[in-house]
Amino acid sequence: MLLSVVLSLASLAASAQDKVVYHVSDAATQALAALRNVRNHLDTDPTAKITVVTHAAGVDFLMEGAKDRTDVSYDALVSALKNRGVAFEVCEITLKNRGLKREQFIQEADFTPSGVVRLTKLQLQGHAYIKP
Repeated sequence: MLLSVVLSLASLAASAQDKVVYHVSDAATQALAALRNVRNHLDTDPTAKITVVTHAAGVDFLMEGAKDRTDVSYDALVSALKNRGVAFEVCEITLKNRGLKREQFIQEADFTPSGVVRLTKLQLQGHAYIKP
């Protein structure tokens, strides 16, 4: 009986879906690494539930026309990851503080009232925290 319970728990743990939140607060230094990390994460574990939460200067890579330092657009990378189930969230406090509008962001971007509060809530819901 005990062996049966242990095997059942081991099986449940093995099939549990990873939940992860990637935190980006500076697009210039973190966005490309975050996108690569997320892609690699999904390549290894396609069932992982991944949310990318951005605030402050981290929202910049989700803006229309945003490019990395080598002049490559982020759009295709973000779109490909969104198609794989990744959520990209932009802090609305950042929008207010920086005078930005939702319309300035790519269609793959979702919005959250506070990036920091969202990070906290996701961690309390069992999401692992990664800051690239």
